[in-house]
Amino acid sequence: MEEEDMENPITPPWLELPSEITSTILQKLGTIEMLRNADKVCTTWRRLCQEPAMWRVIKIKSAGADFWDSEDDLEKICRQAVDRSQGQLIDISLEYFGTDDLLNYIAERSAQLKRLRLVCSYNVSGEGLSAAVKKFPLLEELHLYYISITKEAIETIGRSCRALKSFKLNNQICRHPYIEYDEEAIAIAENMPELHHLQLFGNKMTNEGLEAILNGCPHLESLDLRRCLNVHLGGDVGKRCSRQIKYLRHPQDPTEDYGLDTEMYDYESFDEDYPSGFSDIDLISDDNDYYEFSDASNYSDDEEMFFEY
Repeated sequence: MEEEDMENPITPPWLELPSEITSTILQKLGTIEMLRNADKVCTTWRRLCQEPAMWRVIKIKSAGADFWDSEDDLEKICRQAVDRSQGQLIDISLEYFGTDDLLNYIAERSAQLKRLRLVCSYNVSGEGLSAAVKKFPLLEELHLYYISITKEAIETIGRSCRALKSFKLNNQICRHPYIEYDEEAIAIAENMPELHHLQLFGNKMTNEGLEAILNGCPHLESLDLRRCLNVHLGGDVGKRCSRQIKYLRHPQDPTEDYGLDTEMYDYESFDEDYPSGFSDIDLISDDNDYYEFSDASNYSDDEEMFFEY
């Protein structure tokens, strides 16, 4: 009996699953686990992990300080995943890592990309992003959290990505949020006329910038202005927002569903192009006060998570 079992080993139950179900299961493991572990389990899983369709969506996040979370290791993993997509990549998200070189590598091999999300990718510059987006003519969603970007980069993005429907440009909240700066908003208004969804978390624009957006982006359905403390939605501009925007988040609306840090910090913001030529850090006084926002309780949150489009 033992010799017979050795000659006819029992097939593991997971190998009997239809390939489309197995593919779905493998994709839920995530990019890193697929490349590090699933790819080595068996011949069937390795074959599935080699298929370009498995890599149409790539999401990589640095989760700590271990070996696999170093910048170089994550970049190698990302490049390997992009190579396996063989040009079929349509959606990529990088969190807490990324460089101009990596973004260029992706751009050279991913002309079909429709969604790009960068979170705390501090080594991606405005120039590097501008160069990359020129190679993404089909890009529909660009979501940027806490990275350096200039109004010139916004202009390039708008001119290069005419299909752009969703744009997020979110800044860390710094100690002196009341500096007024409308150039980013105006760049959006003048170069992204097809936007349907816009989130400007922590932006320093004023009502002037907001009105420019309302004039230049007539298709806007949702607008998130949370922590845009120079915007005041009373009077005519508030009425116009109510008429024109279907889903509107006010500057003082709650942030529980935001998913990232919403505290105010004393260090320099990522807005580098103030008209006066200096940044938040130049205005910090000698005292050691620390500020933190508390969520407003008098606003409804009927459209919970509506910005996860």
